Amino acid sequence: MIAALLAASIALACTLLLTPLFVRFAHRHSLGQFIREDGPKSHYTKRGTPTMGGVMILLAILVGYFAAKLLTGTAVTPSGLLMLFLMVAFGAVGFIDDLIKILDHRSLGLTPWAKMLLLLVVTIVFAVGGLLFRDRHGLTPASTSISFIRDLPIDFMSLGPVAGIILFVVWVELIASGTSNGVNLTDGLDGLATGASIIAFGAYGLITFWQFNQSCVRLVSPGCYSVRDPLDLVIVTFAVCGALVGFLWWNTNPARLFMGDTGSLALGGGLAAVAILSHTELLLVLVGGLFVIITASVIIQTGYFKLSGGKRVFLMAPLHHHFELKGWPAVQVVTRFWILEGLFAAAGIVLFYGEWLAVTR
Repeated sequence: MIAALLAASIALACTLLLTPLFVRFAHRHSLGQFIREDGPKSHYTKRGTPTMGGVMILLAILVGYFAAKLLTGTAVTPSGLLMLFLMVAFGAVGFIDDLIKILDHRSLGLTPWAKMLLLLVVTIVFAVGGLLFRDRHGLTPASTSISFIRDLPIDFMSLGPVAGIILFVVWVELIASGTSNGVNLTDGLDGLATGASIIAFGAYGLITFWQFNQSCVRLVSPGCYSVRDPLDLVIVTFAVCGALVGFLWWNTNPARLFMGDTGSLALGGGLAAVAILSHTELLLVLVGGLFVIITASVIIQTGYFKLSGGKRVFLMAPLHHHFELKGWPAVQVVTRFWILEGLFAAAGIVLFYGEWLAVTR
């Protein structure tokens, strides 16, 4: 647990102290945000605010994780490295997207198909890697079974090795793309995605720490968890929380720096990775409930607009912009959405712990 606290502290110090240097660098090289013309008018004042702050978040996470490992003399694990890989690789795709927006002076970067293809390649590597690296207890980082609070009796491999692996990759792709899009859509108000991500990753820090305490490797009991390297997942999630807390200091209203797609895609990839590697894939829907609601608002708006010939359910999607246009101050929207995400995360933790109590009775 000392390594997790070290990782969080070091990552927090990195973003808190070094972000102003990145802001000055971004201003000097005109790495500013472009704003949608159809968005709320209040957003026009944010045009030119430095973006790609996700670079600082990822750098702080990596420094925090590896420094904690070095200081405590503990070895890196496949699970920790796989989670970091998905975050960094998704962040790299987001970086390319952000860079195109800046260089071409527009609010759109990569084409949807190009972004989808790049993310798919990364997800395939992650999924295959998750089925490798079996430890001496026979555990791999990921499982081919669909999971909720632990693995369910629904195993893709029951359909055969080839079909099983293909379906598993598709399943991982659905989780990763859905989560990364959810965080990306949420990143529309100062501090909203950052604060919500702190809550979601914090919840997974508690969940994976409990899995470590009740690991079947450490003790055999009716409620033990067959998860590989749960303590390393704790360290990575704590590093993420630390990096985001430091970043929030500069990202809260009025933001001096946006995370951009570099940050939002990386954070979405990280949430997907920790859910898959902790065997709590379906629980992610509850823990990340705010991201689900915001994504659903876009789907509902788009679908209804097409089916009704131009009518809208919300004044604007994603959902936080609807409340902005209804007259809510941006800070009020962000605070209330943080509270909502906190309730979702708390419900996920209660459900997770309640299942353990039910199994152990």
